[in-house]
Amino acid sequence: MDKSMLGDLDGLPEEDKMRMAAMIDQFQIRDSLRMYNSLVERCFTDCVDTFRRKNLDKQEESCVRRCAEKFLKHSMRVGMRFAELNQGVATPD
Repeated sequence: MDKSMLGDLDGLPEEDKMRMAAMIDQFQIRDSLRMYNSLVERCFTDCVDTFRRKNLDKQEESCVRRCAEKFLKHSMRVGMRFAELNQGVATPD
């Protein structure tokens, strides 16, 4: 976990900081799994047409690759945009 995320928690006891760090880690893992599951479900639904073969055909494989690339690029762009917006927000001191 990024230690800068705990910057506002300096006044807390060390035990509480550790609990907060563990919670943040759990949220990050949960969000990563949600994103992965969403990617798999979306690309599978959009690209796989039949279950006649054990392996994907070339068209399905190409579709899955494009779908995954687009999904990941979109997710990265959204993350960058949130970071840009977050930097512009003034924090009350």
